[in-house]
Amino acid sequence: MFVKKFYISDTHFCHERIIRMCARPFASIDEHDEAIVANWNSVVRDQDIVYHLGDFAFQLGINSERIRSLFFRLKGRKHLIIGNHDLDKRGDLHPTLAALDWAARPEHALRTRDGGRDVYLAHYAARVWPSQRYGAVHFYGHSHGKLPGQGLSRDVGIDMPDVDYTPRSFDELMKGMI
Repeated sequence: MFVKKFYISDTHFCHERIIRMCARPFASIDEHDEAIVANWNSVVRDQDIVYHLGDFAFQLGINSERIRSLFFRLKGRKHLIIGNHDLDKRGDLHPTLAALDWAARPEHALRTRDGGRDVYLAHYAARVWPSQRYGAVHFYGHSHGKLPGQGLSRDVGIDMPDVDYTPRSFDELMKGMI
């Protein structure tokens, strides 16, 4: 069966203040989290790959059981690109996230191929990235729709209108870029 790849960033599960801070259209964090799970599972199948570009959840020590529950309800083989809210106070991957069943070890950046191109994945936007001069694409998060892409780079965070709280495919994200 053909495996699809999807990309998303900045879900901020369990982060109550994100609704107000980023003007997310939800009445509560439970509604927010449940909408993201439903959207995710509406497009991702169990065998698909999802690259999450950081800030998976918030208040990791307080909401650890809820975060684990949300993670295991999400379909797909999940890869984490580490974001700033995924770290503990010492700068290490938070134990709650480290204990989850990621498809591979979480990394600060990762390269993959999709749509016949190299794709560089990071939580933070970069002005230059590997193979950029050869047509490589750069997907990032962190900026919550406030930092426009440049060239073949773009924000894949859930706050982007065309992402709309749903993991998106390479082709969907590249519309209008090439």
